[in-house]
Amino acid sequence: MKNIQFERGNAGNIRVHVLPTDQFKTYAVSVYIGAPLLEDTVTPTAFTPFVLRRGTRSYPETKQFRERLDDLYGAGFGFDIYKRGDYQMVQFRMDLIQDHFVSSKESLLEQGIRFIGEAITQPALANGQFVDKYVDSEKITLQKRIEAIINDKIRYAAERCIEEMCKLEPYRLHQLGSIEALHSLTPDALYAHYGQWLKQSPIDIYVVGQTSLNEVMPLIENSFSLQNEAASYSAKIQHRQVEKVREVVEELDVSQGKLNLGLRGYTTYADPAYPTMLMYNGILGGYPHSKLFTNVREKASLAYYASSRLDGHKGILTIQSGIELDNYDKAVAIIRQQLEAMEAGDISDTELQQTKAMISGHLRELQDSAFELISFDFNNILSGVERTVPKLIEDVLVTDKAAIQTVARQVKLDTIYFLRDRKGGKQA
Repeated sequence: MKNIQFERGNAGNIRVHVLPTDQFKTYAVSVYIGAPLLEDTVTPTAFTPFVLRRGTRSYPETKQFRERLDDLYGAGFGFDIYKRGDYQMVQFRMDLIQDHFVSSKESLLEQGIRFIGEAITQPALANGQFVDKYVDSEKITLQKRIEAIINDKIRYAAERCIEEMCKLEPYRLHQLGSIEALHSLTPDALYAHYGQWLKQSPIDIYVVGQTSLNEVMPLIENSFSLQNEAASYSAKIQHRQVEKVREVVEELDVSQGKLNLGLRGYTTYADPAYPTMLMYNGILGGYPHSKLFTNVREKASLAYYASSRLDGHKGILTIQSGIELDNYDKAVAIIRQQLEAMEAGDISDTELQQTKAMISGHLRELQDSAFELISFDFNNILSGVERTVPKLIEDVLVTDKAAIQTVARQVKLDTIYFLRDRKGGKQA
């Protein structure tokens, strides 16, 4: 196993993390900006990076912005928006070829950090606010992204299950916000929100490649000149107790039923039992050899697909399956049987060993990607713990059936969500 050791520093309240390595041919740069999931801010926060990618003070036209990336030997620039626990995360990413592979008068790393810094902190403006045409154009882009979720019934059912399960919690909010709130955003209101977002949100900057913290720090200080007041995240997660299982049935024009179950696991990434929860999820429905796939799909032929997913930052699990509309009761019953089997410790040696092999293999593969290494390390920052890939693999490999059974008895079924056809209506 490789020894992964990030060097750490601070530029004001901005945390800087550098991994010196000659493993990769490109520099990987990531900037994480996190904010609590809130009804009033989730949409403008999601919308902001769409507008930022259109231009900067030095490159105010989108064509100039993209040509500048071409000048940097085809550097890649993009962003992702997602949820981590009750936080909404915006991650900006940039990858560019390492300096020793090209002949350039000025360091590509320096130019790249300057570019991403300007893209985030010095956007193109008109009359002291975001450019109208960029805001109007990107509204259409984001609206289509949100509508695509509704049109993809598998994703839609998964989101609706979370929304119903967490209806009294921030986690119910979708990371992209809502179309209704998007329509009401104006360039001046969005720019005002953007300023507060940069000022109040924790910011972490990662650089991986043949460099060092001593080289990167002055580049960050010169390229990210902003006043930031937020230094860290709160690792505290609100866990709601399950009083009774809620059943929610929604009707749309579908020909295949989408059966999703939401469960509270009460174990998060920061908990010592997290490796055991990884094993629980893997055996239940994380892989093709798992109980859900084998018993619900293969043996009983009740589902077109059946799997489970763990959100380690929120401490919840979700089960996704696609079923014939008339098989609802049968499918729910056999899924419950798999949950009961986990509680009873009914786990075969084959299930145990195959799951350990799958999880440890996946974790080893993380070390082959610079951005995966960054993501793993940022999980530690967000959770307030220090995990390493070798230690997590070790903890997974020593997990036994008794430990999994203990975790299984803590898991509580919270919500059963079923998306079915409109009774007597048209099917698609």
